[in-house]
Amino acid sequence: MSTLDILLILDLMGIFAFALDGSLTAIRTARVDIVGVMALGTVTAIGGGIIRDVLLGETPATFQDWRYLVTALAGCTLAFFLSRQLTHLSKPILVFDAAGLSLFVVIGATKALEFGFGPLQAVILGVITGVGGGTIRDVLLNRVPTVLSANSHLYAIPAMIGAGFVVLVDLTGFGPGWIAVIGALLCFTIRILALVYRWNAPNPPGAPPL
Repeated sequence: MSTLDILLILDLMGIFAFALDGSLTAIRTARVDIVGVMALGTVTAIGGGIIRDVLLGETPATFQDWRYLVTALAGCTLAFFLSRQLTHLSKPILVFDAAGLSLFVVIGATKALEFGFGPLQAVILGVITGVGGGTIRDVLLNRVPTVLSANSHLYAIPAMIGAGFVVLVDLTGFGPGWIAVIGALLCFTIRILALVYRWNAPNPPGAPPL
């Protein structure tokens, strides 16, 4: 399997996971119909990738390959019809979110490196790819974005670690491919551990307790 095939599979997996996450979050927290479910799920799934591609100066992949949008809509549709079984469960939503975040940050960082961006810029674009769609969703739902929430149990930090791992390994001369898979697993593991053990980033000194 070529590097491009691996990265495409990771990208589509991330889109599907985020589509499920965005749709289930919308169903659980807001009164939305099928249009709202599809719109919010799709925004969550492709929003970060669109922001990334615009910053890279190219036509977003969503508008070049039909598989991206179809995968997003498939995830939204599955969430819509299984909403009764899933919306009362918070754990599946968090797992889908962690999976989407992990897959997207490594794709964003890898794509930035392919375009010749420096290490720091690649990490930033990786994080933007991972958190962009969810941030747009939260703004539309009138919520504080997860990435900015003080009790998000480490969201941006796992993203930075996952993207940073990919960039660091790339600097040593190894190609992306399976390195992206390892970076995604690293990000996913840290995010899940943070949820299980309720790890949070430090608050400003003197800030009131949560």
